[in-house]
Amino acid sequence: MGRVLTSIAPHEPEAHGLLALMELNASRTAARTDQAGEPILLLEQNRALWDQLQIRRGMQALGRAHELGGANGFYALQAAIIACHAQASRAEDTDWSRISGLYGQLAALVRSPVIELNRAVAVGMADGPEAGLAIVDRLVQEPALKTYHLLGSVRGDLPAQARPLRGSPRRTGSSCETCRQPARTGFAEAARCGGGACGDVVVTRLRAERLVNAGGESSGMAASDFQSRLGECSP
Repeated sequence: MGRVLTSIAPHEPEAHGLLALMELNASRTAARTDQAGEPILLLEQNRALWDQLQIRRGMQALGRAHELGGANGFYALQAAIIACHAQASRAEDTDWSRISGLYGQLAALVRSPVIELNRAVAVGMADGPEAGLAIVDRLVQEPALKTYHLLGSVRGDLPAQARPLRGSPRRTGSSCETCRQPARTGFAEAARCGGGACGDVVVTRLRAERLVNAGGESSGMAASDFQSRLGECSP
């Protein structure tokens, strides 16, 4: 579909940005689940299973989007974030500083607390958990995130990353209650395995239960509801 779109609108940078996003996302399909169908975290995936042909196609499409002046487009920015993962031969080689900067550009383009939450995780990976947590704490009062389970998951996980370095206590409380609910927790796994750049980055820091069924849903929330919550980031 993406290739058809670029053939119809060859001079539209966002068409190429979308194609890049689709190719780069699809390149990890074989590595996203284990033999039992259980989701595998992005940073724990076997990168030898990533489809290098699709990565090359994605990078080519992203390059074309840039040539057409669309480097700062909605889809191109997301594709650039995923490209940072695709270009890292090992998880520890991931350029989190660049990912953090790209999320900053995306947040400036689209006002979204979900994007900000993903930016917080990237900042935490690049500059340390406390830096990411400072952003997360500003999001606690966001109405759109009041029942969004990933907020509690990230908020509870970031201090755990800081504790070995700084001896800081783990934050607990009502903000983390939703991340313990099985009906919500499964969707952290859905984000691990699909969607756009935002889902990929957030879930690298989560350790939720694996409760998504074969249809990609868990009880209490439809897949369409999850998509609408993450929609700004998962075209």
